[in-house]
Amino acid sequence: MLKGFKEFISRGNVLDLAVGVIIAGAFSAIVTALNEKLLMPLIGAIFGKPNFDQIWTIHLNGATILPGAVITQAVNFLIVAAAIYFFIVIPMNKIIKKPQTTEEAPIKTDEAILLEEIRDLLARQN
Repeated sequence: MLKGFKEFISRGNVLDLAVGVIIAGAFSAIVTALNEKLLMPLIGAIFGKPNFDQIWTIHLNGATILPGAVITQAVNFLIVAAAIYFFIVIPMNKIIKKPQTTEEAPIKTDEAILLEEIRDLLARQN
């Protein structure tokens, strides 16, 4: 049982996952700063409020329903997704992208054809 656990932990994908979690934790501070210090103040300058939470409030039997809060979280999600895509996915794809080379079949010369025929004749004799 411990041997199986050791094999599971030592697999590359588990280590990659651990590295990904650590990088995500560090990257979240950048995205949070981008969101809270740059983009949400811009939204506040445009709409008069730093988020959409209090926009379109509904009061029903003493309860306050805030559909704008869902919009705020959707905007936050889109900001995080865009930051990950533009700052991690695109650069990593450029790093990982291998130059595509098309290998053409080598052109056989007369000497190569003759050598192949000799090889095949010797193989049949043995």
